Amino acid sequence: MEIPVIDFKKIEGESRKETLSLLHQACEKWGFFMIENHSIDVELMVKVKALVNQHYEQNMKGRFYNSDVAKSLVDKEITRNIDWESAFFIWHRPVSNINQFANLPMDFQKTMDEYIDQLIKLAETLSELMSENLGLEKSFIKQAFSGSKGPSVGTKVAKYPRCPRPEQVRGLREHTDAGGIILLLQDDEVPGLEFFKDGEWVEIPPSKNNRIFVNTGDQLEVLSNGIYKSALHRVMADKNGSRLSIATFYNPAGDAIISPASKLLHPGGFSFQEYLKIYAETKFADKAPRLESMKKLTNGPRDLLM
Repeated sequence: MEIPVIDFKKIEGESRKETLSLLHQACEKWGFFMIENHSIDVELMVKVKALVNQHYEQNMKGRFYNSDVAKSLVDKEITRNIDWESAFFIWHRPVSNINQFANLPMDFQKTMDEYIDQLIKLAETLSELMSENLGLEKSFIKQAFSGSKGPSVGTKVAKYPRCPRPEQVRGLREHTDAGGIILLLQDDEVPGLEFFKDGEWVEIPPSKNNRIFVNTGDQLEVLSNGIYKSALHRVMADKNGSRLSIATFYNPAGDAIISPASKLLHPGGFSFQEYLKIYAETKFADKAPRLESMKKLTNGPRDLLM
């Protein structure tokens, strides 16, 4: 399968309509896609990956291989309830906790903050384009995610270490993401990420040409009333290399109330007789205005058509 690639250079050009259509199809049919020409500073992306790899080698690698997880691999026994990963989580919004990590140098913190500032702008642009594609107000997703303090943004920094028995364990077990829009800066050499589509697992190749991989989470599936999909995915362990994953989550605030956009819901709570009254007058017209009339009926005074 050829994974959809969205060229952000075309968003404002003559190919805008075609590009928005491709984005809509990717969210609707796939639940994941890649973005190129996203305007995030390439040198910054390269530096973030280098600093994470350096931090892993200096602070995480030895601890991981001495951990209970690493020691749990027993010959010929499949280990089902662990993940072969070494990871930590940084919060960025509404409040950052990056300075609370004593072993993260200032250069790491500063570089990550600069990268996240640019990534949030990309996430907000994506949320606007998705809202537009769904026929909603441009700011709908951002507002739905905002709660009292704005959307939550955090990054899972992970390495999936070289594994001596990859057939016995997953790098990360099968799951969907709980949140909204996930933007992944991943390894450009070591594979392992897989998404489930149409009954089969699709291998996501290492990122080339500074592309950012994006997938949609459970809350976008809810907000879109199931139009956009939250796709099942996993990470396979690898015996030949250690895979880098820097996944940033653009999520609803903890107190955000999530429900399907009313504009995307079919009407409900009416009698068939009520529907037939409107249907008799609009039978040979497009059904969309008819359904919209039913929405107004069920949301307003019910005695108007009685």
